Amino acid sequence: MKWLNSLDELLYEVMSWLLFFPLTLWRAVFRPIEIMEQIEREAALPDDQQYAALLSPPLFLALALLLAHSVATVLGQTDEIIANRHGLAGLVSDNGSALVLRVIVFASFPLFLAARLVRRSGIALDRGALRQPFYEQCYPAAVFALAVSIGTSLGMDGHPQARSAGHILLLLGIVNYWSVEARWFAKVLAIGPLRAAGIVSVGILEGAVFVFVVGFLFTR
Repeated sequence: MKWLNSLDELLYEVMSWLLFFPLTLWRAVFRPIEIMEQIEREAALPDDQQYAALLSPPLFLALALLLAHSVATVLGQTDEIIANRHGLAGLVSDNGSALVLRVIVFASFPLFLAARLVRRSGIALDRGALRQPFYEQCYPAAVFALAVSIGTSLGMDGHPQARSAGHILLLLGIVNYWSVEARWFAKVLAIGPLRAAGIVSVGILEGAVFVFVVGFLFTR
């Protein structure tokens, strides 16, 4: 009976993703500042009442990358890290481990931006202070990861129209992410848009360097 009850809860949770993932994605794309503000309100609620109308930020990021990986699979593309058996790439032998690596890689952007936001706020950087800003950053990062991953997959397709669409989606994802983060930093830190854009650019650059280092280690 305990196993059946656990299965019942698991089934409901997974099926609810089919409804709340597109709803969360819609808000993250078209109302990014609003959804990030909601995380501040959610933090004040008891644990069992948080994210009642949204997917939790880390789960949303993971599902966005799962969707992007599914698109690459439909297009017949094979993950280069899975195919590569040299060095650290030997640790990534299936789609599950590849997805975990993708989540870690793209979660670096929320991490670096959240850490920069905490330090700029004059708050001592610790695990407690970093948690809420990191959660806030996961929503725009998920949209960014989805656009970059699908855009990259389309950009490697054999059809010229698909490649063009992929390049456009990739560019839009990067510009949108930078724009949303600049607006958020300007709002939270009460600073000008140019200064906020500069701070965000450094944070995104830190994430890009991390991605480059991980990619180098796992493809050599």
